[in-house]
Amino acid sequence: MTNKTPTGATILNAPYLLWSLIFIIAPLVLVAVYAFTDASGDFTLSIFGGLFATQDARDMHLRVFGDSMRLALYATVICLGLAFPLGHFMANTKASTQRTLMMLVMVPMMMNFLICTYSWRTILETNGIINTFLSAVGLPKLRLLNTPGAVVLGMVYNYLPFMILPIYTVMARLNTSLVEAAQDLGANRFNVLRKITVPLSIPGVVSGITMVFVPSVSTFYISQKLGGKGSLIGDLIELQFLGAYNYNVGAALSMILMVIILICMMVMNRFSDREEGAFIA
Repeated sequence: MTNKTPTGATILNAPYLLWSLIFIIAPLVLVAVYAFTDASGDFTLSIFGGLFATQDARDMHLRVFGDSMRLALYATVICLGLAFPLGHFMANTKASTQRTLMMLVMVPMMMNFLICTYSWRTILETNGIINTFLSAVGLPKLRLLNTPGAVVLGMVYNYLPFMILPIYTVMARLNTSLVEAAQDLGANRFNVLRKITVPLSIPGVVSGITMVFVPSVSTFYISQKLGGKGSLIGDLIELQFLGAYNYNVGAALSMILMVIILICMMVMNRFSDREEGAFIA
């Protein structure tokens, strides 16, 4: 006997399916169409070959992809280093404290992304808050804005909550009896953390890494406002779409970036046992 989906469930799922079709599947199809066609609409693979046809083009694109991956990796590692102890602390406090800390973590997410990023310019610029303070105490001014460090800082600030939330969610659901059993058997705090907390937190860590690395490697606004020249892959794609109006090249770059992201996600998912509480974007 075959199971049929109830009509009510189908009706409830219809808006989600329609949303996915219009705003997820259709854009991906359009990107693929532009990437594999030329200006006249004929199928071609020459666009991908043209990205690496000459030595200058090859060096430029490899450098841009390399810089994007490197800065995104830096931001992800920093976010993980900050989020794991904070998530562990939040999960082991009383309920009222957890709610307060959760609210503080989510406050930056409630603010406009563009405003949050642009506000860092007033902090890092030559006459900004930091350099003004350094001058007041007799120290030389530092070049903070328009540097790779400023771009990483912007990534960490904007995407840190996306690392904290999944790690905290998994840790808050850990079976405390396992920790108590380990302590009864003589395990100290470090061994409990190393052998129980960290392994059981891997799903949340993988989710956090995915949700930080993916937007970091494809960002363009942060690099433009804090990095100056805007030399990441997201900037190059935006330039092709909105500057040169070369949709075919922009779509080809987007396809390459998409493949890189999918490969990274597949590798990360191998480290996740997909326990309840972990969610991969």
